[in-house]
Amino acid sequence: MKLSTLTDGALGALGSLADYTRDLVQPTIRLGVTGLSRSGKTVFITALVNNMLHGGRLPAFSALAEGRIRRAYLQPQPDDDIPRFAYENHLQALTGPDRHWPRGTRRISQLRLTVEFEPQGWLGSRLGHSKLNIDLVDYPGEWLLDLPLLRLSYAEWSRQMITQARSDTRQALAADWLSLTGEFSPDMAEDESAARQLARAFTAYLKSCRDEKISLSALPPGRFLMPGELEGSPALTFAPLDMEGGDTAPKGSLYAMMERRFEAYKTHVVKPFFRHHFARLDRQIVLVDALAALNAGPEAVADLQTALTDILLSFRPGRNSWLSSILARRIDRILFAATKADHLHHTSHDRLQNILALLTRQAMQRARAADAAIESLALAAVRATREARVTSDGVSLDCIAGIPEAGQSLDGEVFDGKEELAIFPGDLPETPEDILDPARTGAEHLRFVRFRPPRPEPGTAEPVLPHIRLDRVLEFLLGDRLT
Repeated sequence: MKLSTLTDGALGALGSLADYTRDLVQPTIRLGVTGLSRSGKTVFITALVNNMLHGGRLPAFSALAEGRIRRAYLQPQPDDDIPRFAYENHLQALTGPDRHWPRGTRRISQLRLTVEFEPQGWLGSRLGHSKLNIDLVDYPGEWLLDLPLLRLSYAEWSRQMITQARSDTRQALAADWLSLTGEFSPDMAEDESAARQLARAFTAYLKSCRDEKISLSALPPGRFLMPGELEGSPALTFAPLDMEGGDTAPKGSLYAMMERRFEAYKTHVVKPFFRHHFARLDRQIVLVDALAALNAGPEAVADLQTALTDILLSFRPGRNSWLSSILARRIDRILFAATKADHLHHTSHDRLQNILALLTRQAMQRARAADAAIESLALAAVRATREARVTSDGVSLDCIAGIPEAGQSLDGEVFDGKEELAIFPGDLPETPEDILDPARTGAEHLRFVRFRPPRPEPGTAEPVLPHIRLDRVLEFLLGDRLT
């Protein structure tokens, strides 16, 4: 066993021990919130906190529905080296005069929500009220896709990336990068200018894969797309190279330079994230923009399935004992949530949930085998639409109505961001497996546009954000800790 592995394990155990000691004094649950770009992480945390602070409509959240929550309030986050999640700014963006969706997650942030509640049962009633700290840890899902890199050498990763880039789906997107790669010999002397050119071209290729029309998801290294505080750093100046004849290169060569930086990326970027943040989580929600993949077609859906499997393989699922809480914390509850359910009529919500269950089936089986609770559901953390019925050519259609964002278009009409519009979004297939059918092209069956956030209800001093199934999320992730 490598000394670095032993050191990482010892540091992780020390961190777990410190968390366990603090939890004995003040019960705390660390809830990780992640998802790939545009999945709605910022909106989810803002809506969760808003509904908890102001007693939103949460009938399936038993502690609130039964009147056992005395109050909820924000406190300073416990880790001074982690930026605070800007809840107030994000709420203002959603509810202010110029309503718009807040800027998405680009780095890790944290917020502590404290809940005082009445415990259940005879003993609980004698003890008085209890208190639970909920530390919400927001981080880009792209960073999770880096964790499998720890198991790969530079040569293995390079072959994997180049083979993937030459696939039918990605070949055209990767053409410029692959062409540039062919101009540089891996055996040539190390060259900073060449490394920068290759890294820029590789990053541009990854970004093109994320375009809405393509909507691919399995795009490591995650920091190339979500650099956070490393933006512009030499730590991100590397790219895959193919030796073709073997896995070794002369000392001082371009290949050796790239290999060294790849290993440094794992050591100084990936491992610290795992040790200081990811390995300390108790529970996890993974937000998934499945509709974007469905809109793009079966190849995007299959790629999303791969990414979700890779994400869950990075987790350490399982039931926690006092010993595991000290030595190596496990994630005992994991929820996959398909976001933007308000883009569909309620008759398709369960279909969306079933599609997500299909995409995560392999990953969920592994987590359940480790005795972790894991579920999937469809969610809209902030509901931006209402339902309407429209008759067209004598046919009655179940539609959704909302205000499309300015610049959005449908059937050649460009919207101004002011007028409400009723749209028939299409029907999701009754059989989830149909979404992987190569004959299905995606966008011709579904009609999605982005809507502005909803208008606040008139006469309310503190706006409470409407939602779909946020109460079910809270019950699954927190309900057992508020009994």
